[in-house]
Formats: sequence, C-alpha cells, structure tokens
Amino acid sequence: MRFLVILIVVLLAFYFFMPEPEPVPVEESFIGDQIKPLRKAEGVEEDYLKASAARQKQLEDQLSEDGG
Repeated sequence: MRFLVILIVVLLAFYFFMPEPEPVPVEESFIGDQIKPLRKAEGVEEDYLKASAARQKQLEDQLSEDGG
C-alpha cells in the first residue's frame, strides 16, 4: 500500500514539473487553409489604407500649391 502512495506522489510530481508543450500555430492546424486567405486580405487592406493616405496627402499638397 505504501508503494502505491509513493508511486502516485512521484507521478503527480512528474506531471507537475513537466514542461507544457508549445501551442501549434493556427496556420499548421486543420483550419490553416482558411486562415491563409484571411492573412492575404489583411495585407491588401493595409496596402489600401496606405495608398489612400498617400493619395490624400498628395491632394492636400496640390491644393496648398494651387491656393498659395
């Protein structure tokens, strides 16, 4: 009986001190095929916002040149 208690304590200690496994990236999971287009769409959105801001700045510069 004493052996069983010691074995349980040792196994619990081993479980407690075992390192946790690293989480799997989403791209490598079963849903990874659906995530790739999402990441690509996020890149397109960022490019669009940058182009829009650049165009707005260009229009403001042209307006200040024409007005002044």
